[in-house]
Amino acid sequence: MITAAQLRAARALLGIDQRRLAELSSLSVPTIQRMEASDGVIRGNVDSLMKLVGALDSAGIELIAENAASQGGGRGIRLKAPAESETVAPASLPSGNGA
Repeated sequence: MITAAQLRAARALLGIDQRRLAELSSLSVPTIQRMEASDGVIRGNVDSLMKLVGALDSAGIELIAENAASQGGGRGIRLKAPAESETVAPASLPSGNGA
């Protein structure tokens, strides 16, 4: 399973746009757009999901399931489960403009 947030993050780590991901996965740009606009886990036909995951894997992305250990080496990031009392809204994150 892959979430829309994982997909957007993977694309950002690769430094590619939706059009390039569509080319790599042999999917249409509207399909990639729909997947990225999903809430939570991406739903779609199995063939499209397999193409997407395969393309990300070939490009060097390791998808890590929740509570799973990463088997590969290399750099990466992972979201921690937020504590019940702390939630961070995307708008409250730093803007990245030198702060």
